[in-house]
Amino acid sequence: MGEQALAAIILAAGQGTRMRSDLHKVLHPIAGQPMLHHLLASFDAVGAAEQVVVVGARREQVEASVAGRGVRIAHQAEQLGTAHAALQAKDALAGFDGIAIVCFGDTPFLKPETIRRLADRLLAEDAPRVAVLGFVPDDAKAYGRIIARLDGTISKMVEFKDASKQERAVKLCNSGVTAVRASDLWGLLERVGNNNAAGEYYLPDIVMLAIKDHDSAVVVETDADELIGINSRAELAEAERIWQAQRRAQAMADGATLIAPETVWFAFDTVIGRDVLIESNVVFGPGVSVADGATIHAFSHIAGATIGEGCAVGPFARLRPGARLEQGAKVGNFVEMKNAVLGVGAKASHLTYLGDATVGANANIGAGTITCNYDGYFKYQTVIGEGAFIGSNSALIAPVTIGRDAIVAAGSAVSRDVADGEMRMVRAEQLVKPGWADRFHDTMKKRKADRAKP
Repeated sequence: MGEQALAAIILAAGQGTRMRSDLHKVLHPIAGQPMLHHLLASFDAVGAAEQVVVVGARREQVEASVAGRGVRIAHQAEQLGTAHAALQAKDALAGFDGIAIVCFGDTPFLKPETIRRLADRLLAEDAPRVAVLGFVPDDAKAYGRIIARLDGTISKMVEFKDASKQERAVKLCNSGVTAVRASDLWGLLERVGNNNAAGEYYLPDIVMLAIKDHDSAVVVETDADELIGINSRAELAEAERIWQAQRRAQAMADGATLIAPETVWFAFDTVIGRDVLIESNVVFGPGVSVADGATIHAFSHIAGATIGEGCAVGPFARLRPGARLEQGAKVGNFVEMKNAVLGVGAKASHLTYLGDATVGANANIGAGTITCNYDGYFKYQTVIGEGAFIGSNSALIAPVTIGRDAIVAAGSAVSRDVADGEMRMVRAEQLVKPGWADRFHDTMKKRKADRAKP
């Protein structure tokens, strides 16, 4: 973008009443990330020097969400329109002398390359004063209209409420995303009036002011899906659908196999390697990385986990934050891991819970094994050595260490360390009472029959 610095002014002061939620509208997640953060990430990608979010109701939620990101906050006490909202960023951008992009916190799909293209348009030889992002939707609805010439220069912009029948027939719509040099922006905003059907100060009016000053304004077109606005739960679901469809297509283009793509759900930061096989009904939460050649079987839920090369997960497995499978490790049916490492070639094939544990290479964890890691107050570690064998239905009571090549017999409750190569069996002595069960059944049947008598 030449030598011009870039600032984002993100308008997020609206009430969002149609969401019917106590959560601020721009914080509702898409693919596990607040929609506002999707937009901030796009501005990060183009190296924006400043990011200002204009807030109103529930401002404390937005402030907490962006804390530590270097984002400035501006407050719009009264919602008097989009031009008034953008003007509230003036103090936060005092001294900034670059290009400002005004956009909306509920349009999360704005791409970095589109931001760059819009800003670069201001730097073209014809040097327009304002550049506006336009789109042609399938249904123009109540969007404001852009009346433009063939060369992209704008002759008029009008809000739907104020448009004539002829103007409403125009298909080119205003997204509201606007690029202006900061040196021009504040003066234009301060001149905007509210003589319109809604009595509001409209951001698009700066275009007409620039034209009145005998300057030019231009439109830059982009795809309608990039500018989807989210004002209701239904629109949020539609945005999720669009995002997931694009991400599934990208995963397959990058070399992963999705058996039933429409049933796989990715998070905003999911990393999938080549030759990964993902079966149906798999959900990825945030923070997941899957290396080349891994297989994720059906009905698995994975979040905050690292899955190594050639590993197998599921079906019906749950990997929670801190779970890590090293090369060739296997987690099978109804296995849950949290803050645990399964070493190279190690296996937990079914019905197991591994929490706060480190399992060595090629160890085998039998069905029904659990690491008892929590006493109601603190978490404790279980360490299982390389090549160890843990028999079915064992309880490993942390803190405890099972040595290299050790064996824990099935049904054991182990509360003390097991040395390398040792076998540990912890079971109560079996008590046998011949005939006791037969006598018990006879007694109980007679008692039941007596109670049934009138």
